[in-house]
Amino acid sequence: MWFPISLSLVDLMSKSRLSGWGGYPKLILDLINIKNEKHLKIITPSIGNFITRGNGRSYGDSSLSSTCVSNIQNNKILEFDDKTGVIRCESGILLSEIIEIFVPRGWFLKVTPGTKLVTVGGAIAGDVHGKNHHKDGCFSTSLIEIRLMLSDGSIVNCSQQKHKELFLATCGGMGLTGIILEATFSLKSILSQNIKQTTIKTKNLHQTFDAFEKYADATYSVAWIDCLSKGDAIGRSLLMTGEFSDDGDLDYSSKKVVSIPFNFPSIVLNYFSVKLFNALYYFKAKQGVSHQNVGLDSFFFPLDSVGSWNRIYGRNGFVQYQFILPKKESLEGLTKILEKISDIGLGSFLAVLKLYGKENENYLSFPMEGYSLALDFKIQKGLFNFLKELDQIVLEYNGRIYLAKDSRVGKSVFEKGYPNIERFREFRKSQGMKEKFTSLQSERLGL
Repeated sequence: MWFPISLSLVDLMSKSRLSGWGGYPKLILDLINIKNEKHLKIITPSIGNFITRGNGRSYGDSSLSSTCVSNIQNNKILEFDDKTGVIRCESGILLSEIIEIFVPRGWFLKVTPGTKLVTVGGAIAGDVHGKNHHKDGCFSTSLIEIRLMLSDGSIVNCSQQKHKELFLATCGGMGLTGIILEATFSLKSILSQNIKQTTIKTKNLHQTFDAFEKYADATYSVAWIDCLSKGDAIGRSLLMTGEFSDDGDLDYSSKKVVSIPFNFPSIVLNYFSVKLFNALYYFKAKQGVSHQNVGLDSFFFPLDSVGSWNRIYGRNGFVQYQFILPKKESLEGLTKILEKISDIGLGSFLAVLKLYGKENENYLSFPMEGYSLALDFKIQKGLFNFLKELDQIVLEYNGRIYLAKDSRVGKSVFEKGYPNIERFREFRKSQGMKEKFTSLQSERLGL
């Protein structure tokens, strides 16, 4: 009996150089490529601790462990109800595959992050959000049921009504409660693949906040923000809002991808090049308010049209720093952080500001009612000490850091932002999950 198991593990396991999307940290680890659920039933009880890995699109170390189990080949659609839009699928399927199949049939994801190249399992583990959180919440709001393999190899279905605590810990739990096998969730009906986009050009952060509030009824909203502007122009932005068109055009196909073939030299991204890019990007936009129709890929997933865009930051990689502040404290806190970034000159040309609605019950879900800012910083001398300074401002204004983007935050900073952290830890311990499902991130943060 044990010989086939050992043979199977040998066949499935390999040494692989892995990282998150940010390229930091990058380590040689054991990777087990699972081809079906039977493999999972064999290996889960027979190997030590591990973490499940999807398409590697979380930015930091949340999908890295001494042993990583790839479930991406479990990617079948199992059921779909074309009257209700309810889909049941395996967790390894990419959001892009769902979009390609169902947009021509008049269906789209209720909630999607800024890339469609994540798996359904990853979307659940990160409880991802999109440009419509202020209206529709996180990905978990569309979930009906999750099928999960626990640490002993047993399989449980959980939802808001059944095994609720497991559901609350799993959505946003970064894969630390079990292996997500399948998910049942609902799609939204659409009449077009096109988006009616409105762009509002603002002169500073006060105007940007006013614009977000003025257009709060828009289904989708997101702002690019110039994080190197100073003085009266600090926080100048381009706010984009969107609604699905009703023109009946469902002839969708993915945009052609142009890939970056190599890592850029680190010197390419510097204060002057980022400042120049930000200025050009801001000034090319029309003054005031403008309108245009764009495809859903351009609106929701602009970076997906550039393959391996993470190589822009060089071989050392980058850190995406995403934090959120409560609404009442967002303007003052964001102003303070933007002033600090502008003063030190460690700017990001991919700086994204979003408005959020009320937080949910999930123990480690990131959003709260307020504003978040996501910034990309190439890894260079002095960066991590600078980010520690930003951490303290985030704490000063009662904010928190996003686990799906993080690769370096300290335990004390992280746990102050998450009031349900002890409930998560206690649940993991009581269910024997801590000894089986671990990542570099969970070890760093004591999850």
